[in-house]
Amino acid sequence: MGYTAMQGGLSAIKAAEDLVRRRTLGRRRHALDPSEVAEKMSLGVDRVMSEGGLYDPAAAAVALVQAEGDLHEASFIVRAYRSTLPRIAYSIPTDTGEMRVLRRITPAFQFAPGGQLLGATRDYTQRLLDWRIAEPGSFAEDQAEPDACRAEPPVFTRIADLLRAEGLLPAPNESSPEPDDITRSPIVFPASRSARLQTLARAETGSITAFGYSSMRGYGTFAHGTVAELRVGLIPFRIRHPYTGQPVKVAEVQVTEAEEFTISPHRHPNAEDVEQFALGYGLVFGQNERKAIAMAMLDRQLAEGGGAMASQEEFVLMHIDGIEATGFVEHLKLPHYVEFQSILQGMRRRRDRHAATTTEREAALV
Repeated sequence: MGYTAMQGGLSAIKAAEDLVRRRTLGRRRHALDPSEVAEKMSLGVDRVMSEGGLYDPAAAAVALVQAEGDLHEASFIVRAYRSTLPRIAYSIPTDTGEMRVLRRITPAFQFAPGGQLLGATRDYTQRLLDWRIAEPGSFAEDQAEPDACRAEPPVFTRIADLLRAEGLLPAPNESSPEPDDITRSPIVFPASRSARLQTLARAETGSITAFGYSSMRGYGTFAHGTVAELRVGLIPFRIRHPYTGQPVKVAEVQVTEAEEFTISPHRHPNAEDVEQFALGYGLVFGQNERKAIAMAMLDRQLAEGGGAMASQEEFVLMHIDGIEATGFVEHLKLPHYVEFQSILQGMRRRRDRHAATTTEREAALV
């Protein structure tokens, strides 16, 4: 059975798109301002940038308005837009120790070097609906904001560095190969750590959180780890000057960084060996702490491998991309009548054949 060319659907499609455009923009004077969206809905914008794989708050805000608040659709739009941009340079690896810290907590320590910096967080607020938001003029005009971006940022000693100094955490691998680029080449399994981290960084927040949660419930190699340090801040973005070849800082990028530790299953305390921690690492665009923590959990799980569901590399990495998942799920809304009619005809033939066989058997028994 083949497809039959049909006409008459184009006008309906254009009319449907026009309805969405009218609903989104409305009267121009009442249309949402993307710049205000970027400011007032910053966490949604950060999530769209992270899942879309492009650090551009303005583009993410426009996509969020265009998608009517649908984060999946907005991320899809941003990633499609990113694919049209020329790549003019590669960034130089950044030491996140240079981060201009806006928020830093150490759940593993009550008193950590440098202390805690709570910053902006809802962690300790009650989840109660605040109807004052719906009342115009109920909040005072902007008051003096705390100086979160100080000229001299606070200095924080990394928890990982402290543990390495004690010999309780392995030294980082300094001979890392050239990182893969999953935007240019498809991921292959077993995946390199660079490809794994890139895939996790672009993952859909809900999916990666669900897989991380499953590992805590026993569907991973490690049941429960500890977030040693969580940071939100601005890191320098550098490229090499096209003429001099020298590093040049061209911008700052806001990121969320998480480091999670658990006892390594490969080293056990005895007279000749020292027990050490295993490290899981997460780094995502913007302020998205839930995703960064889940990323660190899954980085550790996937590095260990094994038969546990959350430790199966191909299963996890192929199912956490929201863009891929959305495309495969929502394509079911597109016409499938040719395929379904083929299935339906087959079922009818089998039904009729079965009915004829049953009739013949009954006639033979008479």
